[in-house]
Amino acid sequence: MKPEDLKAVRTFVKERLGGPHTQWDGLEDKPSDVYERFRETGLANWWLPEELGGRGLSLEDGVEIVNEIAYGDAGVAFTLFISVLGTSIVQLYGSEELKARYLAPMGERGAFCATLGSERSAGSELAKIETSVAVDGDELVVTGEKFFSTNTDFADFLVVVARSAEDPEAYHAVLVPRDTPGVEIVKRWDVIGLRSSYTYQVSLQGCRVPLANRLDGSGLRLLEIGLNASRILIAATAIGVARRIRDHCMTYAKSKPLRDGTLVESPVFAQRLGQMEMQIDVMKSHCLRAARDYDAIMSAPDAAARFHRQGTLKSALTAKMFCGQAGWEVASVGSEMFGGLGYTHELPIGKLVRDVRYVSLVEGGDDVLRDLLFSRYVVPVPRRS
Repeated sequence: MKPEDLKAVRTFVKERLGGPHTQWDGLEDKPSDVYERFRETGLANWWLPEELGGRGLSLEDGVEIVNEIAYGDAGVAFTLFISVLGTSIVQLYGSEELKARYLAPMGERGAFCATLGSERSAGSELAKIETSVAVDGDELVVTGEKFFSTNTDFADFLVVVARSAEDPEAYHAVLVPRDTPGVEIVKRWDVIGLRSSYTYQVSLQGCRVPLANRLDGSGLRLLEIGLNASRILIAATAIGVARRIRDHCMTYAKSKPLRDGTLVESPVFAQRLGQMEMQIDVMKSHCLRAARDYDAIMSAPDAAARFHRQGTLKSALTAKMFCGQAGWEVASVGSEMFGGLGYTHELPIGKLVRDVRYVSLVEGGDDVLRDLLFSRYVVPVPRRS
């Protein structure tokens, strides 16, 4: 990534996300103009290879970009990067025809895709999903209900994880164009934080797509692989939010009277902010390390096979868990510093607290990831650090 790219991101954040905090906390419609302004930076879908309309930037670059956007608004950041989940699956396990037909136009237009995995009864136990995909001649027929999926309504295409109708023990990932008959938005979820992102409940009723739209490999394994990149970037949003909280605390403390001086002169405040700075530094270091682990595999000529053997990256799990927990601690301490004002809508701190909470909830809550870490990296003794 060139220095001017990061400068363009910071300018975008300052000019487009630097307004009143309430602007990003109660939108009735998606901020399409903001997405369009980000496209003008030339960084939309920055992770896609240049031959597919992107910039070919690394995930390590992505951590820096998301960190900056999340400083302005974590919901906008989430919207702009979450397509990495679906595109990485298609890039690794889709045919050349699928990549040319769907990834390239999406990259060129700076558009979006969505991934549909979760269901009401399955939750984090995706092996219990009930959405089915049946073979009918040279077509696939997808039917089911998906619970949480971000960007679905305005996506170019969907990557749907479904159970095989012919073999209940098999799972597939299927590319479904958004305009396929039978794709219906049930509702947009009224979420507590990240309110400038758009997450939907979706119904799939007999959606027919070509047989060639089925990706290569087990759908659950492909989803697990795709989650590596998105989990690392979700963790990176916590860095941006934590930095914003730290800066709000400093601004407030300089003018807040305390005894014979101001809050910024208090040794207790200094200790709290020093702790915040330490947490922010470690959060960023670990995110960058996880991104380098991902990039090392992604840049290999046999990336698809290596990811298929590896599955979930340990550093991706620990980055998301640590950043979610450290970010929540920074937000809690920051909120307390504002006293009663920290429990109102007058200042941005309340929104920031609600925004950062999502890091420990989406794409596997912390308890789910703890169990995954235990089963994958603690029980197999040779794989321990």
